[in-house]
Amino acid sequence: MLYILKGNEILSETFKRFIDRKLDVYKGIDYVYTVLNKDDPSKILIISSYPDKWVNLYIENNIQYIDPVILTASRRTSPFSWDENITLLSDLKFKKIFQPSQKYNIVNGCTFILHDHSNNLTLLSFIIENNKLDCDACFKTNWNAIQMLLIEINEQMHKLRDVVISNENSKNTKTQNSIFTVRENEVMYWISKGKCYADIAGIIGISLSTVKFHVKNAVRKLGVNNARQAIVLSIEMNLIKKIN
Repeated sequence: MLYILKGNEILSETFKRFIDRKLDVYKGIDYVYTVLNKDDPSKILIISSYPDKWVNLYIENNIQYIDPVILTASRRTSPFSWDENITLLSDLKFKKIFQPSQKYNIVNGCTFILHDHSNNLTLLSFIIENNKLDCDACFKTNWNAIQMLLIEINEQMHKLRDVVISNENSKNTKTQNSIFTVRENEVMYWISKGKCYADIAGIIGISLSTVKFHVKNAVRKLGVNNARQAIVLSIEMNLIKKIN
């Protein structure tokens, strides 16, 4: 599953924007979303507000094998703030990855944990640099809400994976199969061309309420929040078939 996201730049960026929107309330605090296959830790996905350079250095150096945050999270299920033992270990273990830039001086943070149905260890870590804020004060009152948010983000990742697999299977079999029904595709096609719902009802010959019904189904299938997001994702992933 992880290779699908890592190997698809458009999908990865779409997923990152989804996470960014969900974490907008914590604007100004860096995050790292990590998915690690417990059977094969070399399979890892990282989505972060840190620059790509940091992520690439982490993956190239296989830091997941010695990361004290991951090692701690693998032995528990509840969220935790990074204590002195973790941050001291970070200083030692991460020296080679953080040395190129003092900007990545990670000294404070907290991590939320999910062991999902695909045997992945999924983490959402918030990173506070230079102890400028108290992590507990920032997050502890919202720990339950953030834990549920991690579950939602994880579910979205699996939905995106299913969309890609469905689309690839459609291409490979060279059939007219699609994530959308024929009518849903018609509605999404005309929306992508800038037509309003009323116009689409007239073009296709259906009621306005039926147009809205098909849009609602498309939004549900894509796992997004509204029609605008559904159109953006459908266009980016080439899910809408052209109508002749």
